[in-house]
Amino acid sequence: MRIAIDTLGGDAGPAAAVHGAAAAVLAWPGLAIDLFGPVDQLSVELENLPRRLAAAGSHLSVHHAPGLIRQDQRPSDALRRGGQTSMALMLDHVADNGAAAGVSAGNTGALMALARRALGTVASIPRPAICTAIPTRGDGRCYLLDLGANVDASASRLVDFARMGEVMARHVDGLSSPRVALLNVGSEGTKGSETVREADALLAQMGSMNYTGFVEGDGIFAGSADVVVCDGFVGNAVLKASEGLARMLIERVQATFESHWGSRLVGMLARPALLRLKGELDPVRYNGASLLGLDGIVIKSHGSADATGFSYAVLRAAQEVSRGLPERLAFELGGRH
Repeated sequence: MRIAIDTLGGDAGPAAAVHGAAAAVLAWPGLAIDLFGPVDQLSVELENLPRRLAAAGSHLSVHHAPGLIRQDQRPSDALRRGGQTSMALMLDHVADNGAAAGVSAGNTGALMALARRALGTVASIPRPAICTAIPTRGDGRCYLLDLGANVDASASRLVDFARMGEVMARHVDGLSSPRVALLNVGSEGTKGSETVREADALLAQMGSMNYTGFVEGDGIFAGSADVVVCDGFVGNAVLKASEGLARMLIERVQATFESHWGSRLVGMLARPALLRLKGELDPVRYNGASLLGLDGIVIKSHGSADATGFSYAVLRAAQEVSRGLPERLAFELGGRH
């Protein structure tokens, strides 16, 4: 399996992408990586891989891409001027079947626009949605979409999100009948906007889907649904708020145990449990959002991801490749667009 990576655009620079790619290679047997970025800079990063990652070096190939899509660059400008950038060349490589998937930590709007041009979409999906998994009670997880690609979404678009999320949960997570819900301000049928109520009526008529109705915000983390659907404005706000809350809780717990000598002693005894809690809540563990609906696999890494976080995004791409996600979407949603 071969995955292409845009090494530019992330806050931590190419080092995080290269080190994260190397860690993913060691975690996924048979994985090979094509790195897109300035050849001189990437060659230096490969030569200076830490000893624990050095064995992955032979599985990493460099492809020269001199240009960078800036974080503040408009998608329209990226489409006109971004042809020789690491992001565009990486996506062209995927479109030409040089790699089975692409990963980038760069500008989300530009990535969406360039990926849609390079790869097209499946079925009648007019615009892909951004989808990621978030942790829920009992070591579970829930797919939340859209996360910002479609700030305003019609009822029919919300239905598209539900269909795509349901396919992902079945084929990537192996759930036989994923519970699908619409995010709303209440569980009553009279609550919410007209668009959400219309989408609810449409989804309720789809006998092929395990649609459970409305879910409120706290129900996401309680594990009340396996797929939660909303427009991109709401989804992005929920995701960023949950990431901030998780980090605050981890910091507060650590600060509490370090406040005086008695609590530090208790903290030493509780250290294994605290480390486990941090691992379960850390947003880094869930890094990697799918651009769902493309006729290909593209994963958006968080721009601030370090090497560990980036490795999770690469492994997410490998998992979707192994499950043949675009082919599943095309088959179940009805052809390519």
